[in-house]
Amino acid sequence: MAGTAGGTMGDVLSDAEVRHHLGDLPDWRFFANGLHKEFRFRGFRASIAFVNRMAEQASAKGHHPDIEIHFNRVIVSLTTHDAGGVTAKDVQLAQAIERVAEPDP
Repeated sequence: MAGTAGGTMGDVLSDAEVRHHLGDLPDWRFFANGLHKEFRFRGFRASIAFVNRMAEQASAKGHHPDIEIHFNRVIVSLTTHDAGGVTAKDVQLAQAIERVAEPDP
């Protein structure tokens, strides 16, 4: 993974490295030192079910997103606060979140 060769999972990725990873993360955006995405669902229960699935992934990785929950929307923000920006941990958690996101028909 770019940014990790010769470094650690806690190294801040360059803007170019983050933008490279965005190619594999549909609808994620990079701004304000973080990765952000808004997910939409049929209603509140579907939103909460997604948050619960995401929480399992985050706990397993020991890295936790900032989450904003609305009736049918969940806004996820990822940054490694200790490092001061986006690291490989954020990219990996975004990939895991994508795997558990179930789009509404």
